[in-house]
Amino acid sequence: MKRFFSRYTPLQIAMHIYAWTTIAHLIIEFATGTISINPIQEMEQRTGRQAITLLVLLLACSPFNAVFGWRELLKRRRTLGLYAFMYATIHVIIFVDLDYGLALSLIAKTILQKQYIIVGVISFLLLIPLALTSFDIWKKRLGKNWKRLHQLIYLIAPLVALHFAWSKKGDIFTLQGDIVRPLIYGIVIGIFLIFRIPSIRRALASLPTRNLFLFNKKNQQPKADAP
Repeated sequence: MKRFFSRYTPLQIAMHIYAWTTIAHLIIEFATGTISINPIQEMEQRTGRQAITLLVLLLACSPFNAVFGWRELLKRRRTLGLYAFMYATIHVIIFVDLDYGLALSLIAKTILQKQYIIVGVISFLLLIPLALTSFDIWKKRLGKNWKRLHQLIYLIAPLVALHFAWSKKGDIFTLQGDIVRPLIYGIVIGIFLIFRIPSIRRALASLPTRNLFLFNKKNQQPKADAP
C-alpha cells in the first residue's frame, strides 16, 4: 500500500477515480435496473457531459498553476485530455452504433440536417490528432509544432460547448428550457480562455509573488514604540 501511494499522488488517484465515475454509475444503474426508460439517450448525454467536464478541468490546469503555483496540475493535463477523448469516443460510438445502428446513409443525412451534430463531428475530428500525439515521443518528433498543434484545444473547447448548447431545447436569452447547464459550461470555458491572453496570464503568474512581496513588506515596516 505504501508503494502504491508513493507512486501515485493524491491528485492522480482522485483524477482517475473521478474519470471513471460516469461509466461506473452507468454500469451500476444497468445492473440494478435503475437506468432511465431511454438508456441509449441517457448514455449518450452523460458520456458527452463527462467529456466536456474533463475538457474544462484540462483548461483549468494552467490558471490554477499560475495563481496557486500547483505545478503538478501541468503534469496531469495529458491524463485529463486522454480521458476526455475516451468519453468523446464512447459518445460517438453510442451515436453511430446504438442510436443509428451503423446506418451510414442515415447518419450522414442526420449530420447534414442538424448543425449541432456538425459542430460535434468537427470537434471530435480535431481531438483525434491531439490524442494520438499526446505522448512524449510525438512531443520530441514534432518539436515546436507539437505545441502549435495542441493549441487546437482552445478552439475545440468552445466548439464542444456550442455543440452541447445547440443539442438542448430552449432559449438562451430567456434561460428557458435545458439551456442553463451548457451556458454555465460556455461561461467557464470562456473565462479560462481569457486567462490564456498573454497580459492576463502574466498578471495571474505575478499574483503569488505580488502577495508574498506585499506580505513581506508589511512585516518589515518598523513598529511604532508603545506609549
